[in-house]
Amino acid sequence: MAGEGMAEQLEIDEHLVTLLAPVSYEAEKYRTLAHTIELTQKDFGLHVLAVTSPTAGDGKTTTAINLAGTLAQAPEARVLLVCMDLRKPSLTEYLGIADTHTVGLVNVIVDPARTLNQAVQHFKRFNLSVLPAGPCPADPYEVLKSHRLGELIQEARQHYDYVVVDTPPVLLVPDTRLIGKWVDGFLMVVAAHKTPRRLVEEALNLMDPSKLVGLVFNSDDRQNRDYYYYYYAPGRPGTHQRQSWWRRLSNMLGLPVKV
Repeated sequence: MAGEGMAEQLEIDEHLVTLLAPVSYEAEKYRTLAHTIELTQKDFGLHVLAVTSPTAGDGKTTTAINLAGTLAQAPEARVLLVCMDLRKPSLTEYLGIADTHTVGLVNVIVDPARTLNQAVQHFKRFNLSVLPAGPCPADPYEVLKSHRLGELIQEARQHYDYVVVDTPPVLLVPDTRLIGKWVDGFLMVVAAHKTPRRLVEEALNLMDPSKLVGLVFNSDDRQNRDYYYYYYAPGRPGTHQRQSWWRRLSNMLGLPVKV
């Protein structure tokens, strides 16, 4: 996208395997996830994908960055990674972006004179564009409720093949439900052996089933690896298929069956 600034980069977090070790075993799991997303885009027009979790510490930000990094590996790909966790933004920390760049999503929302171009940074090394959160607002909910956010996402749709959004945890704040009307689908990240099943159930109950693309199980050690990801994707099913999918998911997680 013309006008993007180059990111001043410091040290990248070691867990961003698709950026630091793209041919590793761990990165291959994200490649499998990205392939599923690409198929879903082809079949259902999945361009704007939000990544969330039931609560903090489940690995949603790491998953969002690694997924975006994988999607951006094709030379012709145009991928934008957006931070919409305005309460505790961490994209810049993970990516090692210098704090001297203060313009981000918040600035573009509250000041219509600013353009998306002015806030987006580009990592040429990874072929990845990033829209940081910007300064933490006094009232994140009101900022995300702005119609301006919808305009910006629509603009991003026109310039990028994929827009991957890092959102706040579903159960901690209502922000993610606001964001839901602007995105095509959600990935729910669950920390294996850590996230309580009741919290997974509560989070799923708060989400629109038609927007739930799948679950990512983070840090599953069944293959004796630190970062093994399992992806279960229902696609965009109808009512009957959603009920069947929920039954299978409930059995897998040990949750009560919901129809």
